[in-house]
Amino acid sequence: MSILAGIGWHVVGAASAASFYAPIEKVKKWSWETTWAVAGLFSWILLPISVSLMLLPNFVDFYASIGAHVLWPVALFGAMWGVGNIGYGLTMRYLGMSLGIGIAIGVTLVVGTLIPPIRHGQTAMLFTTRSGLLTMAGVLVALIGVAVVSYAGHQKEVKLRGEPREFNLRLGLLLAILCGVFSSGMSFAIDAAKPMEAAALHLGVNPLYAALPSYVFIMGGGAVVNLSYCFIRLAVLKKISLRDDIAQPSTTLMRNGALAATGGIMWYLQFFFYAWGAANIPQHLSYVNWMLHMSIYVLCGGLVGLALGEWAGVGTRPVRILWVGMSIIILAANLVGLGLAS
Repeated sequence: MSILAGIGWHVVGAASAASFYAPIEKVKKWSWETTWAVAGLFSWILLPISVSLMLLPNFVDFYASIGAHVLWPVALFGAMWGVGNIGYGLTMRYLGMSLGIGIAIGVTLVVGTLIPPIRHGQTAMLFTTRSGLLTMAGVLVALIGVAVVSYAGHQKEVKLRGEPREFNLRLGLLLAILCGVFSSGMSFAIDAAKPMEAAALHLGVNPLYAALPSYVFIMGGGAVVNLSYCFIRLAVLKKISLRDDIAQPSTTLMRNGALAATGGIMWYLQFFFYAWGAANIPQHLSYVNWMLHMSIYVLCGGLVGLALGEWAGVGTRPVRILWVGMSIIILAANLVGLGLAS
């Protein structure tokens, strides 16, 4: 039951991740940079700090007790994720949204799932135990499912908008692979933050919440990269003006701020519930959490797209392909569940 609960919480987190951009898309008369910065202020700074202030007996003393040898890698891996996050824009520019994100997520899924157990000397377990073999089969099947869903999305985009104007397969693939590798920094950061989780448990923090204090440094590292990128663009590019964004009527400012904040909160909630899911997965198999999160994220993304009518007018073939891909991802999650239970 604990394992089923863990997978269930990963579904909740992935659904939040797949839906977070819906309110952001409704922001009007603001540049993308301002919108992203406001959303990031909530998701990467305010919420992680607020949650940790509520959980920890002494906020400052907790982080002072951890040591720089833990905090620096956690923050740097968070910054690594931040670079990958920015890279999504260039990837979509040359491959289109579905194909670019699909390839990047596929790379992130594989790299973020396999590197942590390899670092901890668990490579043999992946190929010599029943749980390891089922997990590896789940990763492979999930990768196939992501590829099928991405292909369906690419077919949808071609039918609705045609190929991207700057479509470049070679450059796009290179950027997607680099983006996927750097985005795996979130998985590496969560793994590197295990001593922080243990320290929180030692203080009596509920196991469901014990990983959350580490998000202050994980998301803080990503915030430095993302916010720097946004503010540099706002300061340097003449066609993007922060002054124009904040000169809107107060009703527009309040509406845009509320929508961006909602998107940021939903983005944070994906890792809030990721922590709940991980708390229910056996620690020696913790590497499967990333695979579950990323594959279910693609599954939920497809479902959200269908619910919002994004597939209307594309014909039946792309939708059928989408359902096949989502069914494959569900199969992958079941394989991992069997591996966890064995």
